[in-house]
Amino acid sequence: MRKIPLEFKLTISFIKEGNRVVAYSPALDLSTSGKNHSDARKRFEEIVSIFFEELIKNGTAKEALGNLGWKKTPTTWNPPIVISQESQTIRVPAI
Repeated sequence: MRKIPLEFKLTISFIKEGNRVVAYSPALDLSTSGKNHSDARKRFEEIVSIFFEELIKNGTAKEALGNLGWKKTPTTWNPPIVISQESQTIRVPAI
């Protein structure tokens, strides 16, 4: 049986933290960082590739993706869709 590579769109947030840029995707609950946006993007692609290689190697793709909210169709997996990303002011007790 010939395996066809998966291709899907992920929402990735890029967040400036000090002198680093963090790349985070809630669909995989995965993050990495780089020295700039381009570096963070490249490193994120690498970590996603490693993540899926490990899922396949360990035979845990169905369980892990299901736990992350992905849906299986007859031919592919679909990640959860981010419907909003916004800044919101939250008031908490003083620290």
